[in-house]
Amino acid sequence: MDTFHALVAHQKGDQITASIRTLTSSDLPPGDVTIRVLFSSINFKDALALTPGSGVVRKYPVVPGIDLTGEVVESQSPEFAVGDKVLAHGYQIGTGHHGGYAEYARLPAEQVVALGTLSPHEGAAIGTAGFTAAMSVQALVDWGIAADAGPVVVTGASGGVGSIGVDLLAAAGYQVVASTGKPQAAELLKSLGATEVIGRLPADPDAQARPLAASRWAAGVDCVGGATLADLLSAVNYGGAVAASGLTGGAALHTTVMPFILRGVALLGMDSVLMPIDRRRDLWARLGDALRPPHLAEVTTDVDIKDVVGVLDQLRAGEFTGRAVVRVAGAF
Repeated sequence: MDTFHALVAHQKGDQITASIRTLTSSDLPPGDVTIRVLFSSINFKDALALTPGSGVVRKYPVVPGIDLTGEVVESQSPEFAVGDKVLAHGYQIGTGHHGGYAEYARLPAEQVVALGTLSPHEGAAIGTAGFTAAMSVQALVDWGIAADAGPVVVTGASGGVGSIGVDLLAAAGYQVVASTGKPQAAELLKSLGATEVIGRLPADPDAQARPLAASRWAAGVDCVGGATLADLLSAVNYGGAVAASGLTGGAALHTTVMPFILRGVALLGMDSVLMPIDRRRDLWARLGDALRPPHLAEVTTDVDIKDVVGVLDQLRAGEFTGRAVVRVAGAF
């Protein structure tokens, strides 16, 4: 571990590039758990880390990869022993300090989760996106949205959060409508359990937005934001809710108070970055048990570390479907 390989993002002027570099153990951040990284994954935030002006990364150079799974090789924490299989995501991983696209990572124990029944590959396949999907589904359940309440729409359904959201909702017995701009993904989404696949919301992007539309959805999982979220909120049934986690459609939300004060609609924000570790570990334990996505393999593509930048470009352009797992150990 004196030296190891990593995919490092560098900034020069207004350009950000990434290349494989050799690092030393002194490059790792402080922490009491050192992990040999087996797998990472690709998330939209990783694409933003290589996007000039996104504001995601505090300081370059940095090793991207906002999640990772692996094996503990050193530990000063009584919670973890050498050989334990673990995962980590959120906090400043891959944005404020070196993340998962490296052969080794070092983290505080309070940011580390035991993999439990999940394999390292499964943990990476779920990753930040799948965890956010699980948060969204659980938030709707906790709000009281029953499986027989009516159709639940998932926007950006072909993406990482969306595809696993469809899978989890369908497995729980919900009537799932998948909204996507990729007609070619319809067959996959139906195989995950979607009863209907529709185009992007709003159906007519040029139409005048209405403060309230006809009630259409019992609830929603929104992975897009912007005009899509505004349209979704306007058509949620009385007492319904939307779990929102995305901004690929824009960070601005142009809506009115009408859905909230006339229909009692709830907008539930999903943030996996700073979720307290006890709740994080509990949800991961459930993802390895009752909440395990039944079609995880069908939405997962394995990616070589040398191809990560190209896949990030596809993801940024909205051209990638499902989840991408990055093999790190032995890949350099």
